[in-house]
Amino acid sequence: MANIAVIGAQWGDEGKGKIVDLLTEDADVIARCQGGHNAGHTVVINNKKFILHLVPSGILHKNKTCIIGNGVVIDPKALIAEIEGLKKEGIHVGKNLFISENAHLIMPYHVALDQECEKAKGSKKIGTTGRGIGPAYIDKVARSGIRMRDLFNSGVFKEKLKVNLSDINYLLENKYRIKKLSPEKIYADYMKYARYLSPFVADTVVLINKLMAKGKEVLFEGAQGTLLDVDHGTYPYVTSSSASVGGVCTGLGVAPTKIDGVLGVMKAYTTRVGAGPFPTELTDNLGAALRERGGEYGATTGRPRRCGWLDAVGLRHAVRINGFTGLAVTKLDVLDEAEKIKVCIAYKYKNPYPTCICSRKGKACRLQEMPHSVSVLERCEPIYKELDGWRKSTVGITRLKDLPGQARAYIDYIKNLLNVKIDLISTGQKRDEVIVLRNPIRR
Repeated sequence: MANIAVIGAQWGDEGKGKIVDLLTEDADVIARCQGGHNAGHTVVINNKKFILHLVPSGILHKNKTCIIGNGVVIDPKALIAEIEGLKKEGIHVGKNLFISENAHLIMPYHVALDQECEKAKGSKKIGTTGRGIGPAYIDKVARSGIRMRDLFNSGVFKEKLKVNLSDINYLLENKYRIKKLSPEKIYADYMKYARYLSPFVADTVVLINKLMAKGKEVLFEGAQGTLLDVDHGTYPYVTSSSASVGGVCTGLGVAPTKIDGVLGVMKAYTTRVGAGPFPTELTDNLGAALRERGGEYGATTGRPRRCGWLDAVGLRHAVRINGFTGLAVTKLDVLDEAEKIKVCIAYKYKNPYPTCICSRKGKACRLQEMPHSVSVLERCEPIYKELDGWRKSTVGITRLKDLPGQARAYIDYIKNLLNVKIDLISTGQKRDEVIVLRNPIRR
């Protein structure tokens, strides 16, 4: 058995929720390491859809320990609403859920700042969810954040709130011209949240390491995707946390030597939500068809996702950053109706400047790797390899040999192109609509 990290290999929304749910059956502990309620993991069980934002997907299984790590930023009101929603659906949430005492809190002023700052950017906006995630991480790094543990010391909480609001209210009133926030109202609300959440709060670093020492198998659940990583993604069009495998170590207090494998989750095509470069984006009827067939609307916001062909350049970058030991390919069935399927194997870049990536000013050059400069990536055009589609339904297929020949060829092409084994192939939304070639936990 093994401790496995499940990490998004693209711009998020790859179907990690289903993969985590599938692997949870063989795990003892499911631990979320980063992000906030801007993430949405969708799981379909017996035709019923569950959308989880903060609570690990393992909560849908009995006798599993679920942990929300210190790297997650938590809106207490949103978390309580999610817990109550699960309970209404008959899901047990109690001593099976632990929340890090060092997780930072999203405050109402973070939400206000997020939304007003995004508005002020106009056409340059990043496309955040407006839920306060970025400002909460800013306060964390600036050492002015309020942590979960502060909820249980009313004097400390009140003082931190007072100090933070003195500056933020001035900014809200004088720059953004909106009404200032009431410290008394925030204090009263958060003390109520404290009473509700107190049974769940623990030293999760000690907890998870003790569980691993006892031989418990851990599934580390990542949010968003590698191309949204604050360090290794398409900055500044990224999330505010480490969405690659490094976020597991810092966000849970787990040594890298405790991670036995890293499963990268990727769609059979590519999607992106919000602003930012997207070389393989399809803005025609084909892109719209992929969106509708794949149900490509944000689980958290409902926003339509931008859709395009598979981008192997970005995937190679994700493989390098994370050291994937296996891949899960999701939504293969969405490509069932495509007569031809394209894969971007490189970029064509025409450099208008005499320096930078390509010294041949005004001439096109071929890029095998994803450039770190967004201004360069925005000028990149995809170089495609075209493959034949299979034009047959793959929905619900659970054995590799039952896939159409061209679908198997597509999977083999991905495997050889990225030089990573394919462990899982998802052929539909439901939990059991999957081909298991190798279970990464059952090594």
